This record gives sequence, C-alpha cells and structure tokens, in this order.
Amino acid sequence: MTQPHLEQPAADGQPVPAAQPKSRIAAGLLGIFLGSLGIHRFYLGYTKIAIIQIIVTLVTFGFGALWGFVEGIMILARAEAFRADANGTPLAD
Repeated sequence: MTQPHLEQPAADGQPVPAAQPKSRIAAGLLGIFLGSLGIHRFYLGYTKIAIIQIIVTLVTFGFGALWGFVEGIMILARAEAFRADANGTPLAD
C-alpha cells in the first residue's frame, strides 16, 4: 500500500493530507450549466469572483450568464487561466 501524499506537518506535529485535486470536467460542466450563479468558481475556491458573477447576472437581467458559460467552455478546453484551483492545485482530468 502506498502512503497518501502529505504536506508539511501541522502546528501539533501531525501530518496534514494534501488537498484532493478538483475535477476539470466537473468544474467545466458547472460553468456551462450553473455559471450564471458562479457555482464553478465556488467549486474552484474563488469565492469573491463567484459573488461578482451572481451580481453581474442579476444586474444585467441574465445576460451575465454568458460569462459563466464561456468560462465553462474555457475550463473544458484547458485554457491557461483555468489550469489550477484557488490553492494552486492543478485540476485533475
């Protein structure tokens, strides 16, 4: 059996397991179908931009939903801007 990948020990000396990588496909599909609510950004850990996406969608009476849709396609197309989550962990395929 292999040991799980471990990061630096916590303050109490116990090892902290590394965060599991987020799924690129899940993030992309969330962007396409729920991008107007910024769900894909919440999933990736970008809370502030997700809230901005919700506000833009409401202020533009729904036209801001295109922003999330386009980002969903960019995630699935492996755009450079969406290679990792907010913690810098690369997205898994």
